[in-house]
Amino acid sequence: MSKYKLWYRQPASKWSEGLPLGNGRMGAVIYGGADSETWSMTEVTYWSGQSEATITPSKGKADLEEMRKHFFAGDYPTGDRLAKQVLQPKKMNFGTNLPLCDIKFHFETVVDSDSFMRELDLDEAISHTSYKVNGHTIRREVFATHADDLVASRLWGDHPGSVSFTLGIEGRTEAFQTETVNNDTLTFRGQATEQVHSDGTCGVWSEGLIKVVVSGGTLRSEAGGLVVSGADEAWVYFAVNTDYRREAPWEEDAKRQVEGALAKGYSQLREDHILDYRELYARVDLDLGTSAQSSLPTNERIQLFKQGQIDDPDLFVLFFQYGRYLTIAGSRADSPLPLNLQGIWNDGEASRMEWSCDYHLDTNTEMNYYPTEIANLSECHLPLMRYIEELSHAGRSTASNFYGSEGWVAHVFSNAWGFTAPGWDTSWGLNVTGGLWIATHLMEHYDYTLDRTFLEGQAYPVLKEAAAFFLDYMTIHPSYGWLVTGPSNSPENHFYPSNKSQGVQQLSMGSTLDQVLVRDLFTFCLKSAQLLDRDVELQKQLTDAIAILPPLQVGKKGQLQEWLEDYEEAQPEHRHLSHLFALYPSNQITPQGTPELSAASRVTLENRMLQDELEDIEFTAALFGLHFARLHDGDRAHKHIGHLIGELCFDNLLTYSKPGIAGAETNIFVIDGNYGGTAAIAEMLLQSHNGEIHLLPALPEVWSRGSIKGLQAKGNMEVDVSWENGQLVEATIYSHTKGSIFIRFGNDRIFVNLEAGGTYCFNNQLHMV
Repeated sequence: MSKYKLWYRQPASKWSEGLPLGNGRMGAVIYGGADSETWSMTEVTYWSGQSEATITPSKGKADLEEMRKHFFAGDYPTGDRLAKQVLQPKKMNFGTNLPLCDIKFHFETVVDSDSFMRELDLDEAISHTSYKVNGHTIRREVFATHADDLVASRLWGDHPGSVSFTLGIEGRTEAFQTETVNNDTLTFRGQATEQVHSDGTCGVWSEGLIKVVVSGGTLRSEAGGLVVSGADEAWVYFAVNTDYRREAPWEEDAKRQVEGALAKGYSQLREDHILDYRELYARVDLDLGTSAQSSLPTNERIQLFKQGQIDDPDLFVLFFQYGRYLTIAGSRADSPLPLNLQGIWNDGEASRMEWSCDYHLDTNTEMNYYPTEIANLSECHLPLMRYIEELSHAGRSTASNFYGSEGWVAHVFSNAWGFTAPGWDTSWGLNVTGGLWIATHLMEHYDYTLDRTFLEGQAYPVLKEAAAFFLDYMTIHPSYGWLVTGPSNSPENHFYPSNKSQGVQQLSMGSTLDQVLVRDLFTFCLKSAQLLDRDVELQKQLTDAIAILPPLQVGKKGQLQEWLEDYEEAQPEHRHLSHLFALYPSNQITPQGTPELSAASRVTLENRMLQDELEDIEFTAALFGLHFARLHDGDRAHKHIGHLIGELCFDNLLTYSKPGIAGAETNIFVIDGNYGGTAAIAEMLLQSHNGEIHLLPALPEVWSRGSIKGLQAKGNMEVDVSWENGQLVEATIYSHTKGSIFIRFGNDRIFVNLEAGGTYCFNNQLHMV
């Protein structure tokens, strides 16, 4: 029997109650009941828009110098006006990821009462539906296989002739044509076009098919769909491909994929899918104990959390493993694009708004990959590594055209086409370290894997070019002598300058986020250059630059300053906590190493929490959990992740952003909360930075006993931990690379030399056994 599953006694009446499947490229959300079922199909490259140059009148450094002069003089309105003239491009064919199509099943049936059940089995990544008709059981299952690159389904009953249904397909974009072939196949061709984020004429083309096979009964085409009558069993296969970065004959791929599945047979297809999936999923096992709620349907358990009853440790485990499942389903080593705002799924809501279902580089896309390394899914990080490298190539022209600088730069968001220019409003679009923020994942991947080939061939070259940009672009502050960025913003926040008559402002010099990111960049590049024994002159430049970067500062209210100056926040309830990047995912602030800055970070968090109008959305709740975990406050972290699950999750446990915030018109699915919450749970149990592995650093009181197996630590290590009554029982370190590390539990700390391939066990006193 599966250990973890999402399950329900009621049909799913809409998308937000459906169950997501994915193979790293194609996504499906399965919803419906006994009389109907919809597969909401998506494909990660199905984007509107196109690649195009972004025009700017900027004269580069001359314009920068002029606007900076005003910011340094305290004349923010003039500096802002000049920035808008040259650093605020027009919106063009940016595009958005779009839903592909809906596959519609209709079943004429009368179900026995209380017999309906649907579930998503996380151990096998298969969706199941079952119910009884006149005492006989009918079953349906669906899975998205990465091994064979398609979606497959089986429908069957426990007596002959029990399977009857009609099947049709509806496109989700205007240009979408279907055709029936050989009475058993529906083919389709569609183009990803829309008129909110592009002009309605440009976008990716798709071609695919859905094929039905039956045993017994009849199968025919009718009114543009397929009809199955009186079959013993039926099998359905769906495949789709797009022309995104593809040459002909890509149009034939779907047919080839389905033919391969038919030749293999459904049973083998299913077995290969499970083996391929479990190679990743089965690496980590978390046990926090069970409670009475563990036997309830998932939606009822979420409802109890909503009522404040978060004493269900097993639901935290389900949420954690669901986050790992969504990572595997959405981002595989060979995925053509990384996870976007909605992963690889798409309900169509963000696509039709000013939001866009894209790559936001000011926390959302980064958070999608926060749990990837620690949750032992390092291969799933690789699509993002490739995307960052491509972004760096595209960002060279932006660095040159907008700033007259070397290297590469990207800003607040990007798309499938490598957009790197500022957004079309400086208040949120002029985040000059957006590309650097996403590029920190190169550092993270190396720190966890110690893959020198990756460092030498991919991470260091990309980050070295980013460093070249900031060394060329940054300037000395005339009052402080610090090396600062700007004009830039602290995403996506606002402040009052000391001269309040100037009104609310967004742009300034040297925001805290920028400086934290630049310090991490310069430090990593310096260490890498030393390790690789190259770029001696660059090493000197970096050393000199690091010495004059601004320090982190504590403001007059005891908070960690968000800007270089101690400005008053115009929106103290704001959803973004960008300057706390220094606490997580960076480690420039730690309770042991920087207690004063840690205390200031806590004040920042508490000040936000006190606001009646706090912008309470999925990524903010996850950030609260992550930051309190880094402050070793497990009870606070537990509270915020419990809030995330109870207040900011649909019944299918997918997280959402509330209406009214950042222009949201309704509860909109945004997947970063799932990934951020998963990372927070992992951080409560294990942290590794500054050459130290910290066991159970933020264990909440309610998780008094438990075990975790298979978490990854920086330095290419795997860690198992068990505890009882809130105290360590045993820890095991599996070292894959030779090195040395400090191991900490509470106030106890030991130093250990490790050999590659070594296994090291420690008791509750951190004595090796």
